Amino acid sequence: MTRLHVRPEADAALREGLRQQGAVLVGEDEQPEGIIVTGMFKTLNLAEVLEANPQVRWVQLPSAGIELYAEILTQFPELTWTSAKGSYAKPVGEHALALTLAALRGLKARALANSWGTEGGISLNGLRCVVVGGGGVAAEIVRLYKAFDTHVTVVRRTAVPVEHADVTVAFEGLDEALDGAEVVALAAAATPATRHLLNADRLALLADGAVVANVGRGSLVDQTALVEALSTGALRGAGLDVTEPEPLPETDPLWSLQNCLITPHTADTTEMVVPLLRERILANHRRFHAGEPMLGLVDPAQGY
Repeated sequence: MTRLHVRPEADAALREGLRQQGAVLVGEDEQPEGIIVTGMFKTLNLAEVLEANPQVRWVQLPSAGIELYAEILTQFPELTWTSAKGSYAKPVGEHALALTLAALRGLKARALANSWGTEGGISLNGLRCVVVGGGGVAAEIVRLYKAFDTHVTVVRRTAVPVEHADVTVAFEGLDEALDGAEVVALAAAATPATRHLLNADRLALLADGAVVANVGRGSLVDQTALVEALSTGALRGAGLDVTEPEPLPETDPLWSLQNCLITPHTADTTEMVVPLLRERILANHRRFHAGEPMLGLVDPAQGY
């Protein structure tokens, strides 16, 4: 039997599922072997808990992006860390598609309109797309984009091919991939290497009237450069589920742009996330107990 400490915010179905798998749920002061964190970015002194429990071997984190845990990962690199990466791929990929279509068809402006107006918008079908990221969300965006007869290039850490993508290249090929692209979807992790990867120079590489959808992290985009490109019409539009900072201040110029649709980090809502995270945790507990490879393994050195 595995002794697990499950944080208080965990739902009853998860607790019952773990018990049915033979886990013994204990307090943080009762020698747990694993710690399950389910509260998305809840305030938690995890370092204090781990320092008091040197017998802990596994920590499950609740989010796909783990930049808020970067410091503690480096403090305890010997532990098995798992995240939710890949668990939320379908709802987040769906949201990326929605933001892409909204940007291409100018739906924010139409939603705000109170008169008939003029026609506008273009189709996703046949466009040249670039998806930045190599995880489950990126793969789901590729799958959805390919339903529209697009050409999709994936840019990721390595050039290992992504299923359904027409081309997969490493980050060294990002500029070449962006040159003339009509759609860019960002689904990469937030690391020092990816900060502002979409900057003014790279926005200038895109085709006139291109669109950008960001469901990764706000830090992937230089927002000052994005405002300029949207304001001048160099970009047709943008759809952002993530910004820097969050919440985005009401005074930020992005809000006033009719060609920029912003959703408040809701590509994966609590209603969507809870059952998906439960499924990941139960799968990982089975693997931990059996000594099998875990899902969503985190590399403390890479930060994702």
